[in-house]
Amino acid sequence: MSTLRPLVEPPEAAAEPDDAVIRLLRPEIWRAPLILASPHSGNSYRSDFLAQAALTRQELRLSEDGHVDELVSAGPDLGVPLLTALFPRSYCDVNREPLELDPAMFADRLPAEANTRSPRVAAGLGVVPRLGANDREIYRDKLSFAEAEFRLALCYRPYHAALRGVIDEAVARFGHCLVLDCHSMPSHGGGHDREAAERGRNARVDFVLGDCFGASCAPAITAAIDAHLRGGGAQMRRNSPYSGGYVTQHYGQPQSGVHVLQIEINRSLYMHERTLEPHAGFAAMQATMRGLIAMLVERADALLRG
Repeated sequence: MSTLRPLVEPPEAAAEPDDAVIRLLRPEIWRAPLILASPHSGNSYRSDFLAQAALTRQELRLSEDGHVDELVSAGPDLGVPLLTALFPRSYCDVNREPLELDPAMFADRLPAEANTRSPRVAAGLGVVPRLGANDREIYRDKLSFAEAEFRLALCYRPYHAALRGVIDEAVARFGHCLVLDCHSMPSHGGGHDREAAERGRNARVDFVLGDCFGASCAPAITAAIDAHLRGGGAQMRRNSPYSGGYVTQHYGQPQSGVHVLQIEINRSLYMHERTLEPHAGFAAMQATMRGLIAMLVERADALLRG
C-alpha cells in the first residue's frame, strides 16, 4: 500500500501505515521542479523472504544503500518531494526492468517477454536479485515465477506508479522537472560494484554522477551539481562506474522536459560499511546533501530552462 498525500499536507503528517511499501513525503509548498528518490535504502524485511534466504538479515542488509533516505531527508522541508522504497533491494530492485529475471533462479519457465540476458541479470542483479553483497547466493532453493509476480505487484508497481505520478505532477506544475535518484556505493570495488573492480578502480571517489553520458539529463544540470560538490572539496567522477540504471534510462527524457540524474555517495564517508551504523561523518554528509538540495531548489528551474 503506497502513501500518497495531497501537496498541502506537511511532511510530518505523511507517516505510512504498517503495510506500506513506499513513503512519499511532500512539502507544504512545492517550491521547485525537483524530485528526490531513494530506491535502495529500504530495510523492512518480510518474514517469508527471510525464511527463503540462505543469508542472514544482516548479510542481506549489506546490499542496502544504507541511510540514503536520511541523508536527503531535508528535501520536504526545503520544498520538494521525497520518494523512498521501504522494502530492501535484495527483495525487489526497482532500478531494473520489470521482467529482468535470471532463469536459473526459477523452478518454472519464465514468460517469453522476460529479459534474461541483460548484463545485470548475468551479474546476478535482476529485478529479483540472485546475489547479495560479496557475490553471495541469496536463496537456498529455486523460486516460482509466481513469487516474482507477487513482488512486482507488491513493491515494483507501486514504486513506479508513485514515481511516474509525481513526475507528471511536476511537469504539469512547472513545465519540466529534475529527478535526483539517490544511491550509495561501497568505498572499494566488489560485490554490487563488480564493474569498477574489473576496471581496476577499487578506490572510490566521494560522488559519482550518472546521466547516461548526457542522454538522461541536460549537461548544464550535471555540471552545476558537479561544480557545487567540488566546491565543497568533494572528489567527483561522472558516469564511471555508474552511468545510470533503469530509472535514469527509462524516465530521463530531456526532450520531454524530464531530466534524471543518478548520484552515488561513498558509504565510507558517513557510515561503517560492515555494521551499517552511521559514524561521525554522517552529520557532515547530511549537511552536504542539504546544501545540494537547497542549491537545486534555488537554481533548478533556470537550469532546466537552459
